Amino acid sequence: MTLTIAASLEKWINSFVDWLSQFTGVFNAISDGISSIANVFQWIFDLLPAWLFIVLVLGTTYFSKRHEKKYGLLTFELLGLLYIWVIGYWRDMTQTLTLVLTSCLIVYIIGIPLGIWMAKSNAVQLIVRPILDFMQTMPAFVYLIPAVAFFGIGTVPGAIASIIFAMPPTVRMTNLGIRQVPTDLVEAADSYGANGWQKLIKVQLPLARSTIMAGVSQSLMLALSMVVIASMIGTLGLGTQVYFAVGRNNAGAGFTAGLAIVILAIIIDRMSNTLQKKK
Repeated sequence: MTLTIAASLEKWINSFVDWLSQFTGVFNAISDGISSIANVFQWIFDLLPAWLFIVLVLGTTYFSKRHEKKYGLLTFELLGLLYIWVIGYWRDMTQTLTLVLTSCLIVYIIGIPLGIWMAKSNAVQLIVRPILDFMQTMPAFVYLIPAVAFFGIGTVPGAIASIIFAMPPTVRMTNLGIRQVPTDLVEAADSYGANGWQKLIKVQLPLARSTIMAGVSQSLMLALSMVVIASMIGTLGLGTQVYFAVGRNNAGAGFTAGLAIVILAIIIDRMSNTLQKKK
């Protein structure tokens, strides 16, 4: 009985995927859009010399944290980026950044408005919340199967899988932040004749900013955590080096590339925390 139910569910899902496959025009349009965004990011990174990229990162950190005098972070960024440059993984790092930034840009464009909609409507929250639960708890490897079926191999399916995996925190935290805005402040805005758009822009979003930025930071790190998994379907970057090292059972190469991912993750995390705390 159990096997029959499992076989029926498997057959139904495969039939649904086959049905979706007929909408090739839609998937091609999505693929072209994501590829265009990724190409812009990669073009910018290729245009910047490594030394100038390092200077920009250090300058951004210094001016954002100049009052905190956290020179240890500046030293770590300098040594970490120099390490990535010297070992020859600079291009891989920029490809990883391209995947992360492309995924997160789409996550924010979709996730923040969706979170606002959830905060404004209990019915929407009731519908979207289980979908977010599904997206967040389903193993990331499962996303790769339909992503490859619809978009082939390369950056696009990797970005799609990263978007699905990284979107829930942005949506949830945006919803939570707006719902936590004190009711009396919203009522005060009503008393001054503010419309819904004015209340959102001038009251709710500014007060919910720190919570929303926490979700943005979480999504950023989740997208970065997908780089090794995405390398299994041809997405280039530091994850590819780790994946190749696993295939060759080369622990040294794996740890070398893995350390580069750790350095990149720490730098991104510290910079996103700066944006989160910035008033």
